[in-house]
Amino acid sequence: MKGYMQRIGRSLMLPVATLPIAALFMGIGYWIDPSGWGGNNLLAAFLLMTGSTILDNLGILFAVGLAYGMAKDKDGAAAVSGLVAFLTPITLLTPSAVAMFQGIDAEAVNIAFSAINNKNVFIGILAGIVAAETYNRFGQVKLPMAFSFFSGKRLVPILTTAVMAIASAILIFLWPTVYSGLVSFGGWISSLGAIGAGLYGFFNRLLIPTGLHHALNNVFWFNIAGIDDIGKFWASEGVKGVTGMYQAGFFPVMMFGLPAGAYAIYQCARPEKKKQIGSLMVAAAFASFFTGVTEPLEFSFMFVAWPLYLIHAGLTGLSLMIAATFQWTAGFNFSAGFIDFLLSLRVPIANKPYMLLGLGAAMAVVYYFTFYFAIKKFNLMTPGREKDDVPFSKMKAKEGQDNHHALARKILVALGDTKNIQSIDHCATRLRIAVKKVSIVDQKALKQPPIAGLVVIDEQHLQLIIGTDVGFVAEALDQMMR
Repeated sequence: MKGYMQRIGRSLMLPVATLPIAALFMGIGYWIDPSGWGGNNLLAAFLLMTGSTILDNLGILFAVGLAYGMAKDKDGAAAVSGLVAFLTPITLLTPSAVAMFQGIDAEAVNIAFSAINNKNVFIGILAGIVAAETYNRFGQVKLPMAFSFFSGKRLVPILTTAVMAIASAILIFLWPTVYSGLVSFGGWISSLGAIGAGLYGFFNRLLIPTGLHHALNNVFWFNIAGIDDIGKFWASEGVKGVTGMYQAGFFPVMMFGLPAGAYAIYQCARPEKKKQIGSLMVAAAFASFFTGVTEPLEFSFMFVAWPLYLIHAGLTGLSLMIAATFQWTAGFNFSAGFIDFLLSLRVPIANKPYMLLGLGAAMAVVYYFTFYFAIKKFNLMTPGREKDDVPFSKMKAKEGQDNHHALARKILVALGDTKNIQSIDHCATRLRIAVKKVSIVDQKALKQPPIAGLVVIDEQHLQLIIGTDVGFVAEALDQMMR
């Protein structure tokens, strides 16, 4: 089940990757016209509407992206099936349709059905999973000669429609309960105010190793339980100082705290390894500060020094709690890096976002001294402190190849070559690899830079933390394997 949920999390990165462009357009639009929200400037209105094209159709993007990402051969037919799977309940579960099915007035329909729209990520995820599973199971089915035109991939959208029609009929009865449950859960956390924001931040980081943090994020960031923190922030809806509460506290951590922690790790490395560890930490800290991509840095100490990661999760929760207490808010569409912070400054609903910079400076001090003390006091084996490390060496690409191909070749050899590899996929920063036997994998070779970390899931699955260049490495691996 954990492996399946990780596949979902990985596949969700495809639609999530469209969010930065929405932030770019809407951020520039608000910079141009911060008071009129496009009403006073034609260009601002154009940019804001362009950004909302993505935010107002997140459910569709999630359905298509999830169906494509979870299909075993990444075929376009799965993506089409995802779209069909989403459109079915969107049509059958509108308030007017439900009123007709139940024989009641439209005004008497449960308010939960008003949330069934193109922005509904819950329906998008359900549709994407159904479409992918239908494709994987029936994509190669051959029908009798009379129906052969509908065999294989053409059969998938038809079956997907039938399955989602049944699911829609069930949801007519279950959706109000599901919706109220999600609202109650989100409402319970929300009712705790700043403490709830802190708890959310703490559990958000704790779930990173499993890849299940996406499920938690969906409740608070998207329109599943009515919180919709990201959507409301960029649309400047909700309450100033409250909307953005589940995003703001991440900026001090990702822009300042984690880079300071990286410096502490560098300071604690053995003298002969500081040069190599320094280059690794600088790259990871740079990604964290500018883009909010923290996995290369977090996975460098998450398992080798897990008490340090618990401290990091606790400090993240503290940052969110402090920001929520003083109602300092800013928002992001991708992650809490400098780029999103800059774009969100002129969003009308942002509240004293500059104070997050002060909190960030304080978090940098806390992270540095906390990390430095914990590493030294408890002798935590952060990168560069292990006595039996294999000497670091820079990889040199072969003639006619770039460094991505050189790294891919190194990984391919360490995994035991193609005879031991079952599948390779990737998300935003990780290679997700299924092998026949983990025991024959050269794990020591896979723990050396520029690989930021190795995670062994079980006897057949492992992950390599590569960083934001992971797509190029995965493509090079795919070429070599083919």
